[in-house]
Amino acid sequence: MNESETTDIRALPIFAEMADENFESLMRGSYVQNFPPQIELISEGEPSDFLHVIISGAVELFASWNDRESTMAIVRPVSTFILAATIKDAPYLMSARTLEKSRIVLLPSTDVRQIYDIDNGFSRALVTELAQCYRGVVKNSKDLKLRTSIERLANYLLKQHSRANGNGAFELNIEKRKIASQMGMTPENLSRAIKALKPYGVTVNGTSVHIADADDLASLAKPDPLIDDPLS
Repeated sequence: MNESETTDIRALPIFAEMADENFESLMRGSYVQNFPPQIELISEGEPSDFLHVIISGAVELFASWNDRESTMAIVRPVSTFILAATIKDAPYLMSARTLEKSRIVLLPSTDVRQIYDIDNGFSRALVTELAQCYRGVVKNSKDLKLRTSIERLANYLLKQHSRANGNGAFELNIEKRKIASQMGMTPENLSRAIKALKPYGVTVNGTSVHIADADDLASLAKPDPLIDDPLS
């Protein structure tokens, strides 16, 4: 792991308040690996041997049941996954695979838990992180249960528009079928929802999206801070 990567990890909120000696101890026991696309990193139900930190690339978190599979989240740098299983020493509730070439740091879960027990700054940061994750789950549940598929898509596109600095044209960075899965839709439902947004100035051609009037789209989406993360 090079110095800039270590600095990026140190800057993450869960590590920022750790004592230097504890952070250095955690890094000494870590592994860093490069993975090609479509490599399964962990499988749901397996013991949580490592806390993962993604340095570059993209990772899909997904779950399966009864021959069905759903995308749960897409993780991008620099961030951790799956934290709760590591802290509880419990099986993973999701699987993870790379979507593109990715560089990932693996921190032994036993080391993470040992430092959690002795480092007050680290333990407080972990509680804050887990609380934020819980709130994210609640928001996602509200998005799925309270909104129609068209409203979910409208809010998703507004978020991508904001991340593209308000540029009316941007590219979708994951496959449409994974976007559909993440939003609890079939690919066919997503296609119909895209067509339904045309009167609001949304044009989607392949992975290219053009939003003619973000305010018009927002009038349909009705973004809500009790459901959505801030757009800025």
